[in-house]
Amino acid sequence: MATNIGMMDSAYFVGRSEILTWINNSLQLNLSRIEEAASGAVQCQMMDMVHPGVVPMHKVNFDAKTEYEMIQNYKVLQDVFNKLNITKQIEVSRMVKGRPLDNLEFLQWLKRYCDSVNCGINNKYYDPIERRNRCGKEGHAKASQKSLKSQVANSRLADATNTKKFSGTKITNKGGANAIVETNSSTEIEALSNEVADLKLSANLLEKERDFYFSKLRDIEILCQAPDLEKLPMSEAVKKILYAADPDQSALEEAQLYMQNYMNLEEDDSDYRV
Repeated sequence: MATNIGMMDSAYFVGRSEILTWINNSLQLNLSRIEEAASGAVQCQMMDMVHPGVVPMHKVNFDAKTEYEMIQNYKVLQDVFNKLNITKQIEVSRMVKGRPLDNLEFLQWLKRYCDSVNCGINNKYYDPIERRNRCGKEGHAKASQKSLKSQVANSRLADATNTKKFSGTKITNKGGANAIVETNSSTEIEALSNEVADLKLSANLLEKERDFYFSKLRDIEILCQAPDLEKLPMSEAVKKILYAADPDQSALEEAQLYMQNYMNLEEDDSDYRV
């Protein structure tokens, strides 16, 4: 089962359109962007589809909008990974920000994992809409209870505030202050909109750069796999770097040591022939 796959695995060369098609067809959704899956709910339901009964779907919030709500979904997903002994690291802090690249890479891994379960055959008895509706009903019931408590608390707070005002506090006209607040809010919204546009542009540039270098690495991999070249020492050394799985440790030293040993063997053979 593909719980750990290297960055050069073919799974990470699956495009976003194919990932979106896979999600929409499997879960009967209509996502148009990878970022729409940043809440973690889609990932939870994918695991629910391939491992029925393992995911507590009543805890999954498909309407999650805030980072706090999204993090709760990822906690559910992490608990599922722990139950299944899956060691894949979830970069929650990055994914809840809606970063396209981080979400795409995780969904690429998830597709590879789901394809490895039961040879990628989907559960034909699985009804994704019914599962979401059931989850939604339970979630709405809890939300209603919270809303009722919140309304009671706000009502009490309003009563206490009104009592304080009419006990001798001077009431002033705050129309000018409201106008200033609205002006400041408009300025902040415009600044944030510009910042979001800049971030999207940076993300697109980074994604293009990433795809550019990935294509080069893929070309190198194909070259090293050519029948006439794959057994050459240099090809073996390059593949050691390409297929290194530990992101925190460079494979360059291992490749250099491999080449050094080969060179020493060549020298020994040369001396022996002389």
